[in-house]
Amino acid sequence: MNYYLVWVRSNRYHGHEALTYGSSERLETGSIVEVELQKETVPGVVTGATTKPRFKTKPVSRVLDLPALPAHLLRLAVWLKDYYPAPVGIITQQLLPAGLPKKLPEAERPAALPEPDLSGLPPLTPEQAKALKAMSERNTYLLHGITGSGKTRLYIELAARTIAAGRSAIVLTPEISLTSQLAGSFRQVFGDRVVVMHSQQAPAERRQAWLEAARAKQPLIIIGPRSALFSPVRKPGLIILDEAHETAYKQEQAPQYQTGRVASYLAGLTRSTLLLGSATPSVSDYYLAEHKGKPVIELNELATEGHPAEIKVSVVDRKDHSLFSRSPYLSLELIKALEAALGRGEQSLLYLNRRGTARLVLCENCGWQAACPHCDLPLTYHGDKHELRCHSCNHHGPAPGSCPDCGHASVIFKTAGTKAIVEEVERLFPSARIARFDTDNARAERFEQHYEAIKRGEVDILVGTQLLAKGLDLPKLSTLGIILADTSLYLPDFSAQERTFQLVSQVLGRIGRGHVAGRAVIQTYHPDHPVLLDAIANNYKRFYNNELESRRQFMFPPFCYLLKISVRRASIKAAEEAALALKADIETGGYKVRVEGPAPSFYERFQNKYQWQLVVKAKDRSELLKVIAMLPANLAYDIDPMDLL
Repeated sequence: MNYYLVWVRSNRYHGHEALTYGSSERLETGSIVEVELQKETVPGVVTGATTKPRFKTKPVSRVLDLPALPAHLLRLAVWLKDYYPAPVGIITQQLLPAGLPKKLPEAERPAALPEPDLSGLPPLTPEQAKALKAMSERNTYLLHGITGSGKTRLYIELAARTIAAGRSAIVLTPEISLTSQLAGSFRQVFGDRVVVMHSQQAPAERRQAWLEAARAKQPLIIIGPRSALFSPVRKPGLIILDEAHETAYKQEQAPQYQTGRVASYLAGLTRSTLLLGSATPSVSDYYLAEHKGKPVIELNELATEGHPAEIKVSVVDRKDHSLFSRSPYLSLELIKALEAALGRGEQSLLYLNRRGTARLVLCENCGWQAACPHCDLPLTYHGDKHELRCHSCNHHGPAPGSCPDCGHASVIFKTAGTKAIVEEVERLFPSARIARFDTDNARAERFEQHYEAIKRGEVDILVGTQLLAKGLDLPKLSTLGIILADTSLYLPDFSAQERTFQLVSQVLGRIGRGHVAGRAVIQTYHPDHPVLLDAIANNYKRFYNNELESRRQFMFPPFCYLLKISVRRASIKAAEEAALALKADIETGGYKVRVEGPAPSFYERFQNKYQWQLVVKAKDRSELLKVIAMLPANLAYDIDPMDLL
């Protein structure tokens, strides 16, 4: 009998060490197996052989007829478990797909894959050629390119170079909605070498994609969101994070990893090139590139010739009600711009980072406000279903016809969301073809399902949230309206100004890309705010220097590491007392940290629990890991959080 250490894929296993199983077969490290765990058969991966233990072991139930996982993936998982502490059962979920069938399907990729064909691509611009030459060696590069400068064109060139060297490329995108566009661009060159992997695929489709990556003997192009980083390709040689600044690259559930950091470690393990591409790099990424001497490659020219890169931008003061005489949401100038775009047969985009129909439901008679009974957060009204919904816990119910407190009929709906904007646009432009895209879309309504039709111009006016602010290149899109540019500007968080700069800059980048002339109308209550002015002027360096100085002064990343700890209790007093006790334990524990708080969380009540939080700062990240190790099991924490809300 042989004995092996196995990492099991199960939420039910909360341990931090491998389990021991017996097998009459000799198993290779990385072998994918099925084992019994608490009377349930679960998948697992063999991490090594071991000696006969003193206790009785269960046998390996089945060895799957699959190649062993690559050694670099196992080493990455070991590092991940220590760097972003999480149980083995959770870490293994990153390595193996759910529900591998008893009978594995045959491979769908042809045995012989075509060589990359770049002949159909436009020639590189002189600036692109210079950037490509600067990325000729294995290294970590920050590609800072304005929107429309052709970053994807460089990604394809680098991937072709990697395939020619006999290695695979992993291309990550922050949003699943962007995979269709990115995969289409790569398939033109690499054909069947492109494998798309993401969580919104049907389970069988996702498993098939994973199996193809595991079985592949030739280099592939893996495209997907952050989870695609763990695909089982044999020899990765290039890792690309497109829109690298995006907060979606931070996983909110355990293990709470930042994709860029994991990608950096994987690149080191596999001697791969790592490329972080963005028009608005994160302050931390840009600082670290400068601080560590990593190359920053700039693209400042539009890749498409024939039209100027400039766009005409107007700023409308929301405080001036005379400018909104035809609509409470759309200014006269924005309505005029939409009319002109429709007249020319061009597309328009209306951007508002708020879902639903109304974000505030209240009684004008007594002041009652609709709030979630579990979270104390304002309920959002969704007019299409005539219901109120909590976007935190998903509590929902019918909208009241009269005030539940005083019985008066003066219930009003204020602060518009995307659904209200659609209703308003339908009123103003009844013949226009309108489509809304946000996270409330059903599967069949999602942007990726309609991308080709939108690209062909079959939608006149797009209305949406930040899903539409990133990475899209729509040739017929000429006109942009930002309904309210202030939605994230005054959030009580260190990342608020950076997030606002990025979102406004990114959504402005959807127009003026060289296809048609661009026109933007930005509506704001603060037309003179420096962050908005920097975004409109595309002045990243001025914004970066100001933001960096602010973070240095108040000790926020990149000048420290952060740990956010949430204490949840049944009452406010209990939450506060528990948080104070925890702060005392940390401060007397000999850790080299600074503890700020406790204070009520931004979402003070959630799912019938009151939340207080502590923020722990450290110059040395290992000190935060020591704090995590001493935390009671009933506390939630987030290491390296993107925000403190």
